[in-house]
Amino acid sequence: MSPQRIVSHISSSPLSFHFTMGLLKRIARKILESDQRMVTAQTSVGQMQSLIAALRPRASGHQLIRMGPDGDGGYLVPDDLSGISACLSPGVCSVSDFEKSCADLGMQVFMADKSVEGPASTHEKFHFIKKFVGSYSTNDFITMDEWVASSNLEPNSDLLLQMDIEGFEYETLLNVSDHLMHRFRIIIIEFHTLDALWNQGFFKLAGRAFEKLLHTHACVHIHPNNCRGPVVKHGLSIPPVMEFTFLRKDRMRESSQKLVFPHPLDFDNTPNPTLKLPDCWSR
Repeated sequence: MSPQRIVSHISSSPLSFHFTMGLLKRIARKILESDQRMVTAQTSVGQMQSLIAALRPRASGHQLIRMGPDGDGGYLVPDDLSGISACLSPGVCSVSDFEKSCADLGMQVFMADKSVEGPASTHEKFHFIKKFVGSYSTNDFITMDEWVASSNLEPNSDLLLQMDIEGFEYETLLNVSDHLMHRFRIIIIEFHTLDALWNQGFFKLAGRAFEKLLHTHACVHIHPNNCRGPVVKHGLSIPPVMEFTFLRKDRMRESSQKLVFPHPLDFDNTPNPTLKLPDCWSR
C-alpha cells in the first residue's frame, strides 16, 4: 500500500483507521520477522515502577559491613552474623575471600559450580561440589533444597546465601522451599539481565522471584555492577547487573538511619567508570 493510500485510509473513518493500524502492525511484524527478530509484549511503566519501589533498600537497624575484597567478589551485609551456622555459595569466583570471611567467623561454607574444579583458595571449613545449582537435579545440576539436605547441616539453623550464577538465580529462587527460605537469615544475590524486565515475559518470571524474596526478606542494600552502563527507558534507569542484599524480616529493627548511595564501603567491580545507584531505586 502506498503512503498516499495509507493517509487516505487514516483520514476517512474510525473503522478505516483501526484497519490501517492493524495493517501497519502486521507489516512491522513481517519486517521484524524477516530480520529474525521477535515482537514481544512490553512491561508497562506502572509495573516497573511498582517493582522498583518494592525493591528499594530499607534501613535494617544493623550496621552494614563489607565481607570479601575491595572489588568484585566483596559484598555489604548487615552486621547480624552471630549464630549463622553455614554459608551457601553457588557460583565460584576467581577469589574466595568472601567465603573465607564467613569461614573465619565459624561458618561451614558450601560452594557449588560445575564450571570450575574448586574454590580459589582452601580452608578447613570449605566444602565444594562440582555441580550447578538450578531448578531441578541432573548429573550437572542440583536444587538448593537437595544441596542443603545433603550437606548434613544442623536442622533449622540459620544460613547465609550468597549467589552469583549468571542468570539462573530466578528459576533457582522459585524452586526453593518456603522452609528453606525462612532459614536464610541473609541473602546476597547478583541479579543479571535486569534491563530485560521491560520484556513482559521475563518480567513475569523475575517478578515472581522478587515477590517470593520480599515475602520473607527486606532489601537492605543495592550495589550496581559497573560492568555495563544503565538502560534508560520512560525515565527509569536500570543497571543490567546489580548486587542485592536482603535481611529476613524478623531480624529487621526500627531505624531512622538515612541510607546513602553509594555506601562508603562500596567498591567498583571493574575498571569502568563508577556507576551510582539510579535515584529511582533509592528514593
